[in-house]
Amino acid sequence: MKKQSTAFFPGITKVQYEGPCSTNPLAFKHYNADELIDGKSMKDHLRFSVTYWHTIRGQLADMFGVGTAVRPWEDGTNSMKMAETRARVAFEFLEKLGAPFYAFHDRDVAPEGKSLRETNRNLDAIAKVLKAEQERTGVQLLWGTACLFVHPRFTHGAATSCNADVFAYAAAQVKKAIEVTHTLKGAGYVFWGGREGYSTLLNTDLKREMDHLGKFLHMAADHKKAIGFKGQFYIEPKPKEPTKHQYDSDAAACLNFLREYDLLGDFKLNLETNHATLAGHTMQHEMEVAIAAQALGSIDANTGDMLLGWDTDQFPTSIYLTTEIMLSILNMGGFRTGGTNFDAKVRRESFEPVDLFYAHIGGMDAFARGLKIATAIRKDGRLANFVRQRYSSWDSGIGAKIEAGKANFKELETYMLQKGDAAPNTSGRQEFLENLINDFI
Repeated sequence: MKKQSTAFFPGITKVQYEGPCSTNPLAFKHYNADELIDGKSMKDHLRFSVTYWHTIRGQLADMFGVGTAVRPWEDGTNSMKMAETRARVAFEFLEKLGAPFYAFHDRDVAPEGKSLRETNRNLDAIAKVLKAEQERTGVQLLWGTACLFVHPRFTHGAATSCNADVFAYAAAQVKKAIEVTHTLKGAGYVFWGGREGYSTLLNTDLKREMDHLGKFLHMAADHKKAIGFKGQFYIEPKPKEPTKHQYDSDAAACLNFLREYDLLGDFKLNLETNHATLAGHTMQHEMEVAIAAQALGSIDANTGDMLLGWDTDQFPTSIYLTTEIMLSILNMGGFRTGGTNFDAKVRRESFEPVDLFYAHIGGMDAFARGLKIATAIRKDGRLANFVRQRYSSWDSGIGAKIEAGKANFKELETYMLQKGDAAPNTSGRQEFLENLINDFI
């Protein structure tokens, strides 16, 4: 196949690893894709992915102003010709950055037509371009998804809409998006309920809406099996925005929903840092909740601003954050189908094409450092040993008996009457452990 011209990012060559001493802003200081960490390459540990919606389609608009992004390849239209050009822009960026994966919404990559039939034709045509670019570059699709929140038809939601026709349209759109993801050999497919929630309970039949969402997801799981798609299904939690309350509000709520509707065998979670903080949690909390249920599948890598109460989707640069994330991922045995997806956008003031490279390079380096630090902490063993010792009373005696389900209240009362009082507690040593982490960072 003819090699693509590299005209969209002139003057920028493939980003190389130059080491921690480099002062080149277009080089990796810590992310060395082929470096082995515990017998596995950084590339395979981290499985970096770039989002089509922010990186390629984002215009840096906000509620107070039009977009500031300078994108010389844009012609001001949302035509099929423009969509093809964007696909080639995306893969030049991916190739030069060295990211092994990308992710998209269906409406990011192909324009909506005058009818569903025309829209599907548009998506099929662009899917052929994406497939050719994947084959040319070796970049793979981490996951696809359907945009069920931008068009006015979804004003009341999609799977939870009060309008049955909207539910049917959403089902048809998701059916097509899953099929295209399957065609492109995607490793997974994400469901994000952008408008699956409510703004007021005065006009909402909450039970009925949640039942409809459960039916919708069962239909999706059935279709996945029918077409032989082997990728992992994910649900992405978010508590609010654009609705006041979303049914997928956090990891625990999603897990409860999946259990209630008998869907836990078909879905895992895709967790995002900024969504975690909007829910009043840390990313580490959300990950550990999902891991405890063996349901963590993938992550969106970003962060919010502590002084702002909305989803700012900034690139992650905190080494503490990336270390905590990588500790959890390594402790669960690493990614299997998911990855580290940069659902992040450059700031409105960072409007030049080169800023896209600076942002992703910084995020990738931050996660590479987090990976190396987390690996060193695990190898050192003191953190794990402390936690293990803290719960040692459960490893034998009465603790082991309780965990095995061989104790009851009467027996425990007899035990304590004979003993007289509980054994003394030991210190949790939070400050000691925080200092321990600082020793590695």
